[in-house]
Amino acid sequence: MRSVIETAEAVRQGGLKASEVLDECLARIQAGAPKLNAFVHVDPEGAALAASAVDAAVADGRDPGPLAGVPFGVKDLEDCAGMPTSLGSLLFKGRPAVEADSVHVARLRAAGAVPLGKTAAPEFGTTCYTSTKAWGTTRNPWDPEMTPGGSSGGSAAAVASGMVPFCTASDGGGSTRIPAAFSGLVGLKPSFGRIPHPHFGPSETAVFGALTTTVADAARHLDVVAGPDDHDRASLPRPPGSYEKAIEDLDVAGLRAVWSADLGFAAVDPEVAAMAEDAARELMAAARLRDVGLPIKLSDPVRVWLSCGAADVWMNLEEGMYPERAGDFDRAVARTLSATVDYPITRYARSLGRRQRLEDEVAELFAEVDVVMTPTTAVPAFPAEGRFPTEIAGVEVRPEMAVPFTMLANLCWNPAVSVPAGLTSGGLPVGLQVMVRRHADEVALRLARIVEQARPWPRFAPGWVPS
Repeated sequence: MRSVIETAEAVRQGGLKASEVLDECLARIQAGAPKLNAFVHVDPEGAALAASAVDAAVADGRDPGPLAGVPFGVKDLEDCAGMPTSLGSLLFKGRPAVEADSVHVARLRAAGAVPLGKTAAPEFGTTCYTSTKAWGTTRNPWDPEMTPGGSSGGSAAAVASGMVPFCTASDGGGSTRIPAAFSGLVGLKPSFGRIPHPHFGPSETAVFGALTTTVADAARHLDVVAGPDDHDRASLPRPPGSYEKAIEDLDVAGLRAVWSADLGFAAVDPEVAAMAEDAARELMAAARLRDVGLPIKLSDPVRVWLSCGAADVWMNLEEGMYPERAGDFDRAVARTLSATVDYPITRYARSLGRRQRLEDEVAELFAEVDVVMTPTTAVPAFPAEGRFPTEIAGVEVRPEMAVPFTMLANLCWNPAVSVPAGLTSGGLPVGLQVMVRRHADEVALRLARIVEQARPWPRFAPGWVPS
């Protein structure tokens, strides 16, 4: 399977037809569908029309765009014109196709990319695994007994198995980076507002993104979709330079960096911690970062995130859904709704106060450092149906502590990227998370590129892509 950039450049130059690439992807989706359950909807007719338009543009001597002819999946929390959006929920399954793209998908389509289907997501994106009443269980191509993560689990399974060169993702607490770590992919959570996300929710944590197999593909994606939109009051101005250029040219030598295995509050699987630290130390050496050796001890961001995020779940509901159809919700959503239906404003205000304290702590941390590195997750992928580990490194833990490191960047709006750090003794991917100061998305991508150069990773799970 060609990368995003390899595919787009071959199509732009006339050496490859978009319709041929589409046929290859549709064949791989069909072959992998029963094993992985990555896609919940496929639209071959609509994709064929889009691919034909790209081929016609090339034949006429017009440039279809920097993503010319690249097929992609759209996470089923995001609208794509001509396809239904179920939000991973039984309550929305079976509704008609939507009429308009999200801003994100519209920009991808305008750049020549070809949307061909919707990828599985947990209900309303609430969990870090992907298994729903609506669509069943999505599985990890590295080990189908395990989860590819969530909430962008279908996107991760599709990309890691070579069904498509990239898929859209979104990240409100780790939903791009966790699947990247569990599935051996690159997952960037950009700065809040970097990619327009109208109606981003009361928690102000969710951002759009993509899952790719290379850092260059992630950079090209961001070049295409970054920039303001009037429907998103938090959207940022378009950056002055190219992310794709920055990953090769940006000077990061001397940036102050720190590695933390636990951020002062988490238990971590020893193999995961050791592998991520090896990658972090190699990055520091290769990028000539300055290791400040600063001990980190933060307030538990998991508790803050859980208390701030319930309002986002309620925003998805329509009149008559709760409590009238309480039995149709998945377990995690039902539990959240039940726990917060009478949530007092005074309690919510206290949770916002805890968030503000955490923001102050992170501001003080980034006064001392430029880069914070951690494992992306505390454990490798766990069983696909969502059987969380109850113990990590001999410590009894709550379910959410399997993924304790990603939420901080969402709460404080920092860019953070997960890149593959290696494979466990059981053959499962482990991710290194690199978090940088707000708005410095180019630094996160440049450091990810240096990791990629220093310790190349397999782009796909073994056995899924013909050699």
